[in-house]
Amino acid sequence: MNLHSRHQIAPDSDVRLDDLDPGATPGATREEGEQALPDLNEKLGRLVQELWADQRFALLVVLQGMDASGKDGTVRKVFSGVNPLGCRVFSFKRPTPEESGHDFLWRVHARCPRRGEVVVFNRSHYEDVGIVRVHDLVPRKVWSARFEQINDFEKLLHASGTRILKFFLHISRAEQKQRLLERIHDPLKAWKMELGDIEERAHWPAYMKAYSEAISRCSTRHAPWYIVPADKKWYRNLIVAQAIIHELQSLQLRPPPPHFDPAAVRVPD
Repeated sequence: MNLHSRHQIAPDSDVRLDDLDPGATPGATREEGEQALPDLNEKLGRLVQELWADQRFALLVVLQGMDASGKDGTVRKVFSGVNPLGCRVFSFKRPTPEESGHDFLWRVHARCPRRGEVVVFNRSHYEDVGIVRVHDLVPRKVWSARFEQINDFEKLLHASGTRILKFFLHISRAEQKQRLLERIHDPLKAWKMELGDIEERAHWPAYMKAYSEAISRCSTRHAPWYIVPADKKWYRNLIVAQAIIHELQSLQLRPPPPHFDPAAVRVPD
């Protein structure tokens, strides 16, 4: 059951998020997806260990989506079997004055993984062609030039050994509303909720247009986008896990041999 490829966006595709069903679960039932995830967690954990030992490559995982699309949940469920020594998660907030004083990719480059490491971006540099566009924070000529700049940046990372997987967690307005209501009434979530998350729903069409163009123009051979139906959490987790595992397996990771002869070592009683 290898389903992730059907959600990968080919280069130069004309993406229209409004035409894609956020509730679709093609190729799997809930029972199959939930049964598969523990094995995928274990397999991913081992592959991340091999990546750390191999030291030739790094992996950058980008998670984008509307509020409540499941970015935090994806990290929690997909990476539950990963040793935290080899994995970092970073969430990009509003730029600080120091960050705003540099080009928009300056703070992003500093957070990218070193060889042997996995880094997950919970939101990313795609905010700089998303929210800044929707709210007119920079002129059109500025954000429109960023597509090519992002592609060049990601091409540089790939040439330096960093493999990049980008996931847009595609949630419906109805499902988002339900999840926001659950957050409001959950004491463990309500304290960190911003009312602006609710206000942003008024800009839904503009966000869909912005993300559609970003995915269309920035899904490349070396840094593909996946549009993951995210209304069903189990399916979201299944697709993301499968795609990451497939990418790591394709690297043919090979941990270096020990600096001693294991057959000659004796451990005293």
